[in-house]
Amino acid sequence: MRTLFARLSAALFLVVAIIGGGFFMVEQISSRLYYEEITQRLNASIAMYVTGEMQLIEDGAVNEDALTLLAQRAMIINPTVEVYLLDTDGRILAHPMPPESIQSEQVALGPVKKLMSGETEMPLRGTDPRNIDRQKIFSAHPVMHNDVLQGYLYAILGGQKYDELADSVRGSYVQKLSLGALVAIVLTAFLVGLLVFGLLTRRLTRLTSDVQTFTESGFDPEQVEALAYQGSGAGTQDEIGQLREAFSGMANKIREQFEGLKETDRLRRELVSNVSHDLRTPLASMHGYVETLLLKNDSLSEEERLRYLEITRKHSLRLRQLIGDLFELSKLDSASVKPTLETFSLAELLQDVTQEFELQAENKGIDIDVHAHDGASMVHADIGLMQRVLENLLRNAVRYTPRGGNISITLDKKPGCVAVAVADTGCGIAEHELDRIFDRFYRSEQGEEERTNSAGLGLAIVKRILDLHGSRITVNSRVNQGTRFEFDIPARAA
Repeated sequence: MRTLFARLSAALFLVVAIIGGGFFMVEQISSRLYYEEITQRLNASIAMYVTGEMQLIEDGAVNEDALTLLAQRAMIINPTVEVYLLDTDGRILAHPMPPESIQSEQVALGPVKKLMSGETEMPLRGTDPRNIDRQKIFSAHPVMHNDVLQGYLYAILGGQKYDELADSVRGSYVQKLSLGALVAIVLTAFLVGLLVFGLLTRRLTRLTSDVQTFTESGFDPEQVEALAYQGSGAGTQDEIGQLREAFSGMANKIREQFEGLKETDRLRRELVSNVSHDLRTPLASMHGYVETLLLKNDSLSEEERLRYLEITRKHSLRLRQLIGDLFELSKLDSASVKPTLETFSLAELLQDVTQEFELQAENKGIDIDVHAHDGASMVHADIGLMQRVLENLLRNAVRYTPRGGNISITLDKKPGCVAVAVADTGCGIAEHELDRIFDRFYRSEQGEEERTNSAGLGLAIVKRILDLHGSRITVNSRVNQGTRFEFDIPARAA
């Protein structure tokens, strides 16, 4: 009884047994009622015929010989008839039965009067003088003399002889056949029910097996994909089919999350490795120059001392930028940053950002051109985060563009947004690297000196900020020809 099929089978057997037993009882009762109604309707006039043959009561005197003769004639017509002569109060005046077989000398007149009124439904039962524990169908008619009621003729239609015959045929062939047919029907219904339950629980059993396989698979991608394929589209779309579909979707989702956790763990280890390396290098340099200053302070010239301090300052700035980028990227990854959206002029923001890099660009002989088309200025975004995006892109462009190069920034109006493009004539990015440049700590193989000075977090921060604004950044690049970044900023509130 531990399986669902066993419990359903037991419940089905109980239900079928109860229904079969109830049907047998109802059939027996309905058959008896049907027989009694037919018998009472067919023999309702027996009492009237008997009383019409002879005068049974005259001035209170009972004609017992006439009653005996008429009772015999009635029994010839129906052997189960028992005739009784009653007075006006229902007491038995005479009968042709053995005196010792009579258990009651009084017959209730209520049913008698209902039958004679003709306003009652049949079968109608009355008192059985020979068995006070049971009531029988009957026929009744008033006995009149000179239009005066003398009593009633009361005829039981199913007397003791009927009971004896019924008991003798209770185990007859017909009854056994009926009972056997009923048992066969019940067993057939039970077997059909078992077949249906077997078909239903077979699918549940298979689904349970799949769940166990999935649990024991250790999230093996091949097994999860096989389970997902089994549950996709095929089969009926009833509740069990929907459950299988839901399980397949859940298994796929768990596998994706598990793969995501593995990737996150890999990135975490890679992050620790990269951070350790990027922090160790400037720290070691700073530590070396500070120790040199402490040990050789008296022997160093003013120019050497300033150069050492400037190098130390440069490494400290690099550390500060790296730590700031890490902190910002961690907040963006944790979804703790919620953009504060407002409408502002992107052209004005771009002018402020380009001013930050003018001196650095002039030192390298790089021209920065801004092309803002009419009406392509107002955007709806977080002004602080957009400033960070533009700064990172311009910083990369200045860093990787050689002396005498060019950087162009274009703002173009599009339906519902402003398209931004940042292009340079720098060293470019190899095609096989384009898919990875937005990964944290990834640095292009182009530009050895610039790659050494970069922490590889700028573009990762750009991508996550644009993701928060529902924007997608794309990149096109050719080695030694330049790189172009493009993205859209919403022009109005969603």
